[in-house]
Amino acid sequence: MTNTSTPALHFENPAAVRSALSAQRYLTDAAIATTVHLADALSKPLLVEGPAGTGKTELALSVAAATGSRLIRLQCYHGIDESRALYEWDYRKQLLAIQAAGTGAESDLTSVFSEEYLLSRPLLAAVRSVEPVVLLIDEVDQLDVEAEALLLEFLSGYQVTVPELGTLRAVRPPLVFLTSNGNRDISDALKRRCLYLHIGYPSVERESEIIHARVPGIDLLLAERIAEVVAVLRTMDFRKHPSVAETLDWARTLQLLGTDPSDAALLEHANVLLKSQSDIELLKTQLTATP
Repeated sequence: MTNTSTPALHFENPAAVRSALSAQRYLTDAAIATTVHLADALSKPLLVEGPAGTGKTELALSVAAATGSRLIRLQCYHGIDESRALYEWDYRKQLLAIQAAGTGAESDLTSVFSEEYLLSRPLLAAVRSVEPVVLLIDEVDQLDVEAEALLLEFLSGYQVTVPELGTLRAVRPPLVFLTSNGNRDISDALKRRCLYLHIGYPSVERESEIIHARVPGIDLLLAERIAEVVAVLRTMDFRKHPSVAETLDWARTLQLLGTDPSDAALLEHANVLLKSQSDIELLKTQLTATP
């Protein structure tokens, strides 16, 4: 059994969070910076909710890069089980060991259920790591309700119980980010174990700053115009609104094509922003109707 130690903080205060993430070209506001600092200081998992493409996953990636931590990622999906999330036994290696031992004593069978034969999946890997870890549990809302139970023990004390070995506790608590697009309500039991942060679409000013930070050399007026147009598009009745990631793709596209900020044909390449034909047709209808 491994004892959990209390590591030094990654961030001294919210200002340190903003500074470190800005160096990674991830722009935060006071709410994000403060909540990340608290998750670090209190050693609590952070549940980050919001629309797809607003920077939830990128927040965890940027924190890992800013702190020099090892990134471990658990991509959630329907039907995931403990062999993909927690651990499994290396049955092939166990079988070879048993065959090599021949018809030995009962202790020989017991020995194959040791850490030597244990295959770490993301949660156990975070527990066993001796180096600083940022654990990203991505799209937790894709899990079945039953599968959430796999996370509860881990999130309560950064530990995993292996029946044959007992409870394995983290050498040093990881910094844990859980992301959710809100496709399913997360259980209260899971929410109780986490701090909560909502990241929505940025303001026009903030999105312009993001574009400028993430698209080197882009014309400042073009960045502002792109942010203004995307903000309007997000008010329209589309099946899927443009994400920040798609805004950046559009900005790179327009920069590559040398588009002028005042160009009336700015939306000719809206297929970079809109990902369904019905949304593209709706945009064309709106543009046609606009005097």
